[in-house]
Amino acid sequence: MADILPRVGMVVTSRMGRDKDKVFMVAAVVDNEFVMIADGKYRKLSNAKRKRWKHVAFAGKILDGIAAKIEAGKKVFDSEVFSALREIKEG
Repeated sequence: MADILPRVGMVVTSRMGRDKDKVFMVAAVVDNEFVMIADGKYRKLSNAKRKRWKHVAFAGKILDGIAAKIEAGKKVFDSEVFSALREIKEG
């Protein structure tokens, strides 16, 4: 985990806290220690949770389409994030 750098669009699983074992997407990278995570339903993009990078586990997938929209400054809807994460959880 230490060799993987955080990136917008990464799918992660929380390893600590009351949201333990829930799936999120990295909405923003604050620095090498903190990221902002959102799931589109309980944690909206407008109110993303600040979490230490060491307290999340990379799930092996990246939501490239959503990441490209965020980096381009385009509007990303919470429903897009929620749907993408639901497909990953079900698949």
